[in-house]
Amino acid sequence: MSNAYDFQRIAILGAGTMGHGIAHVAAVAGMEVTLYDVRMHLAERGVDRMTANLEESVRRGKLSSEAAVAARGRVRPTDSMEDACANVDAVIEAAPERLDLKCEIFSRVAQMSPSEALLGTNTSSLPITEIASSCAAPGRVIGLHFFNPPYVLTLLEIVRAVQTTEATIDAAVALAERLGRDYLVTSDTPGFATSRLGVALGLEAIRMLETGVAHVADIDRAMTLGYRHPMGPLMLTDQVGLDVRLAIAEHLHREVGEQFRPPALLRQMVRAGLLGRKTGEGFYRWVDGKAVAR
Repeated sequence: MSNAYDFQRIAILGAGTMGHGIAHVAAVAGMEVTLYDVRMHLAERGVDRMTANLEESVRRGKLSSEAAVAARGRVRPTDSMEDACANVDAVIEAAPERLDLKCEIFSRVAQMSPSEALLGTNTSSLPITEIASSCAAPGRVIGLHFFNPPYVLTLLEIVRAVQTTEATIDAAVALAERLGRDYLVTSDTPGFATSRLGVALGLEAIRMLETGVAHVADIDRAMTLGYRHPMGPLMLTDQVGLDVRLAIAEHLHREVGEQFRPPALLRQMVRAGLLGRKTGEGFYRWVDGKAVAR
């Protein structure tokens, strides 16, 4: 990363829900983006999904058609990690939430990217310090926790590992500002700040449903109308993915304690393949991207 933190080119590793969403944000901010996945058709599918979201932003009046076309032109798919990481100012890993996979990626990425590039991981709960330990340049590694969907939710949680240098923190803040993010800086503790709070609320909402306190929509309305949350905890769980939320809860249960023990209902729904929006059914049914009460 340069002293001026002049972020112009970025690599996104992983073209799934978070990866193509981060690519969307970076491209709209004027950055040149390489979007990597292990197969070219996966990278191309990520670009297609990003393009659809850009078009939706135009329909909603959030973006001009000219800006959307320009953003799409800044994104290039690739199935070569080495190609993606070459000549970039920052790399953001957005692979599935598996510690072994993220460590394997970071064991390679420092050799593939410029020596000054910022190296970020989009994990929402896994230990940044352990991920950094797998990297040849641990001081350049930092957590960059975007929220789903990144092109709608502007918060970015910047998480410092034990090894993260002050220069890397400064660079991450500069990148957040370049991307138009609202940001906060936290230490590397289980669940950081946001996931720990969000998961606690989500798990309690599932327990309330499990024990018959109220119906799905009413539990969500309690938070949207009573506390002005933009989305209820059960709908948010559908958006995140029940499998993702279960994995985070299991990690926090191991690291923090009993308050994060996953409810039996959550485990049952994951076993049944009811993962939320991405499978078409979770706590809600999802029709054309819209939630319908079950």
